[in-house]
This record gives sequence, structure tokens and C-alpha cells, in this order.
Amino acid sequence: MVLHPLLERQILKYLDPEAPALPSDFLAAVDRAYRHADDARQRVERSMYLMSEELNARLDAKLVIETALNQEKAEQAALIDRLEEAHNQLLQSEKMASIGQLAAGVAHEINNPIGYVNSNLGTLRVYVGHLLNVIAAFEAAEALLPEGEARERIKATKHKAELDYLKTDVVELLAESLDGIGRVRRIVQDLKEFSHTDTGEWVLADLHKGLESTLNVVNNEIKYKARVVREYGELPALRCLPAQLNQVFMNLLVNAAHAIEARGTITIRTGLEGEDAWVEIADTGKGMPAHLLTRIFDPFFTTKPVGVGTGLGLSISYGIVQKHGGRIEVESEPGKGTTFRICLPVVLPAVSAVSPPPQSPQSTDHE
Repeated sequence: MVLHPLLERQILKYLDPEAPALPSDFLAAVDRAYRHADDARQRVERSMYLMSEELNARLDAKLVIETALNQEKAEQAALIDRLEEAHNQLLQSEKMASIGQLAAGVAHEINNPIGYVNSNLGTLRVYVGHLLNVIAAFEAAEALLPEGEARERIKATKHKAELDYLKTDVVELLAESLDGIGRVRRIVQDLKEFSHTDTGEWVLADLHKGLESTLNVVNNEIKYKARVVREYGELPALRCLPAQLNQVFMNLLVNAAHAIEARGTITIRTGLEGEDAWVEIADTGKGMPAHLLTRIFDPFFTTKPVGVGTGLGLSISYGIVQKHGGRIEVESEPGKGTTFRICLPVVLPAVSAVSPPPQSPQSTDHE
């Protein structure tokens, strides 16, 4: 009779070998009990194994669901961030458009009185010229008067009025006034061009003209901080959205002025390289460490103090340049300054002439 292994081991361990043999019926009954208990144990273990497998499967399913939910939550958060970014950029664009419309309206209203003031000054200069000719004729006739009270009265009046000084100064005053009103007219015209509502149409434009009009518009931000040096090369007319590129130039120029803590220099360079036209705006400001250069085009990222910048200028500029099929490159070193280079593909029309840079001094104080 083959006994259950456990029963056989226990008999050998606990019963004396010389003791009489146990009845076979008894051993068979005990053996059946052992085997029944063994079967029951195996069934319990099998049940526990199956339950464990089911529990693990449920846990795995729950983990998959949680992972999917977390991923969906992350995607929703990223989508919310992108929507917020787009919303803020839209608000910024609408704000710029509103300011542009307001500036264009103000410039138009200013242009009318400037026109007749300029015209009146021109007419006044002619009238003053006639008056000075009449005075010169009277002075020539004065020598023919006999010595007496009348001649002395004329001399006293001329002396009291400082006529010799007035004849020189009135001409200079008129010249300065005409020059000043001319500068105002140019600023107003540049402001009108800069703030002109963008029609969304791609046109051929002169980047140098856009740079100069933008410099006039942001003159007040720059003149107290920096000397502007122009190193213009030759550029062809580019098919672009001029108002949007002017906004890029404005953002970079204002940032350059803000980066200069005392008095510094802003250098504007242009040129051609292969099939790209490029514009560089370099400053001698405080510069940026390398770890910030990868973040400067992120929306809402700014190194300026709270309340000074929105953190959208470079982000919007990056988007505008990308829309033109170009790129923005930046180099910076703390304590030495920053250089931004805008590279734009050249799209030449069927007939186009390369426009030379505007005649301007190579190094000027922008005032």
C-alpha cells in the first residue's frame, strides 16, 4: 500500500520500528484523510491563485485607466495653456491694433494743423524777406536825411529795437521753426505708416524704410539710453507684411534700450547671405546667461522687472518671423550685450531693383 508521503514520513518519525504494524484499514482511512486534506489545500491555493490573478488584472486595468486619465489630464492642461496663450496673444494683438488705430487717427488730426502751420511759416519767411528788403531800402535812404531830430529819432528807435540783431535772428528763428515743423511732419508720417492697420496683404517693402520709421516711433525709448549706429548693406525689396515686421523691429529695439543700464550703443546691421536677407540689432547692455536663451521666446517669459514687460514681445516676434518663413537667432554674453539676427527669405519680383540703404550717417546719436 502506497501511503501519502507526509503520512509515511510521520510514521517513520514518530512510531517505533519494532512496534506492531498498524491495521491496514486504519492506515487506509488516515491516508484518505491526508489526501483529502491535500486536495482541499490545493483547491484553496488554486482559488487564492485565481483570485490573486483576477485582483492583479483589475489593478493593472485600474492602473491603465489612471495612466490614461493622467495623460488626458496633462493633455487638457497643455491645451488650456495653449488656449490661454492664444487668448493673451489675441488680446495683445487687439490691443496693438486699437493703439495703432488710435495713433493713426491722432496722427491724421495732427497732420492737418501741421500742414497749415508749415504753410504759414513758409509764407511768413517770404513776408519777412520782403520786410527786410524794405528795411534795407529805408536804411539806404536814411543816409540822405540831413542831420537833425528826425535822423536821431530813427537811430534811437533802431538801437532800442536792436534792429541789426533782429534782422539776423528772425531769419534764424524762421529756419529753426521750419526745420522743427519738418521733423514733426516726418514723425507723424512715420507714426501713420507704422500704425497703419495691417490689411494682411503681402507687398514688396523696403526693410530700411521700415527700420527708419520704427526708429522715429521709438525714439523716446532710445535717445536717453543709447547711440544708434547704422551699418546698412544693400537689400532687395522683400515680399512681406510690413506692419508686422515693423512690430518685430520695435520689440527688439525697445528690448535693446531696456537692456542698457547706463549709456550704450545699439547697432543695426543689414545684408544678404545666400538667399536670405538679414537684419541684426545688437546692444551693449547687460546680456543674458546661456540657460535663459532657450526660454526667451516662450510666452510670458521675461527678464524685466514686474510691470515693465508682458513677456509676449519676443513670442509674438518669433511667430511673425516664422510666418514669413524666416528665423530669429540670438547670441548673448553677460556684461557684453545681446545680438538678435532676423533672417528672411528673399522673394524677388519679376522686375526688381536692389534698393541701396537710406543716406544716413554711419554713426549717429538718435535724438
